[in-house]
Amino acid sequence: MNKILSIVETAPRVVRLEVEAPDVAKHCQPGQFIILRADAEGERVPFTICDYDREKGTITLLVQVVGDTTAEIAALKAGDYIHDLVGPLGNPTELEQYENVVLVGGGIGCAVIYPQAKKRMKEGKPCDIIIGAKTSQLLFAKEDFKKFAKNLYITTDDGSEGLKGFVTTQLELLIQSGEKIDCVFVVGPMIMMKNVCDVTAKYDIPTVVSMNSLMLDGTGMCGCCRITVGGETKYACVDGPEFDGHKVDFKEAMQRVDFYKKRGNDCRMMRY
Repeated sequence: MNKILSIVETAPRVVRLEVEAPDVAKHCQPGQFIILRADAEGERVPFTICDYDREKGTITLLVQVVGDTTAEIAALKAGDYIHDLVGPLGNPTELEQYENVVLVGGGIGCAVIYPQAKKRMKEGKPCDIIIGAKTSQLLFAKEDFKKFAKNLYITTDDGSEGLKGFVTTQLELLIQSGEKIDCVFVVGPMIMMKNVCDVTAKYDIPTVVSMNSLMLDGTGMCGCCRITVGGETKYACVDGPEFDGHKVDFKEAMQRVDFYKKRGNDCRMMRY
């Protein structure tokens, strides 16, 4: 069992948990995730490791309430226990070959780019960062992002903070300003990632996406998370979760996600 050391509501229906998981904290890298069960009879739900502390032996998770299991997790308190979790799963983010990187996060997809922003700053290669949300109330860790960004750009759909519009608008403004960009790493709702890839394709900028595929066992056995990348079948849990965004069949991926959303199931990548 894994003890919850702290749990804080960061936005309506969104909580951040710090959980004791020394083995995971020892080995995890930015881009990886865990799968947990809230109780012995609970479903297996995946979450991105949005931060970790190797000395304390803890990991941090961001949970958005979308179904019964996530509601159960959000109702827990410091001192309570999660029944079990497994990880780290998936492959770490690989951006080392790029000097000038733009990190783009939409909604709580910002949880995925957060550890990468910290890592790049520590390595002396800070990134331009674009974070977006429907409204300012839903922006994640903007003050922390300021510490780790070369430049931080904020967009909101309603104009309550930063640029009124979408992350794609800000990204294109950045590109057109002459900013040198070697790679864009984007995480967020599926349609947002597709739209970012449409923008970067026009300028021939390599783009990495983190796929919020359906997921169950996290080992490639169940096949729930399969997607088509470059005409080949891939499994987000073992081959990803990150892929060349210009090769992902987003139409197929969105159809699969929409099908399971109608089932009201929490068994999907709870990354944003």
